[in-house]
Amino acid sequence: MKTVFREIIYTALAGFMVFSTGCKSPTIGLDNNALKPCPGSPNCVSSMAEDPSHHVEPFRYEGTAEDAGKKLISIIDSTRRAQVVTSESNYIHAEFKSMIFRFVDDVEFYFDNQAPIIHVRSASRVGYSDLGANRKRVEKIRQQFNQ
Repeated sequence: MKTVFREIIYTALAGFMVFSTGCKSPTIGLDNNALKPCPGSPNCVSSMAEDPSHHVEPFRYEGTAEDAGKKLISIIDSTRRAQVVTSESNYIHAEFKSMIFRFVDDVEFYFDNQAPIIHVRSASRVGYSDLGANRKRVEKIRQQFNQ
């Protein structure tokens, strides 16, 4: 009986992990030349957010947007458990997976056509709190980008 119960638990846990890590987030992408807003949960940060709990500063760059994009892609490519999903002239979407449970966070960069800034949004696909992981990730990428 213990073996059957254990198999049920393992199957349920495996199903949850596949569901939570494999689902595409409906809240990514551009909407009228803007990144989509963060949900009310604290597991998202965005340079386009107006409330302080979700706000981070956009990235600033010198030179061309193309060079800045290449630099961001290089940073993402050199990060463990991260991959670029979409790379366009004014938009980059990357997925970052957590080490143990392989939860996916979506990180997006939008290049403003009017100024040399890159808006950023980093959000967890599942859960409520991320213990500040998305904010820390954005600041680490910013630090590498500014070097």
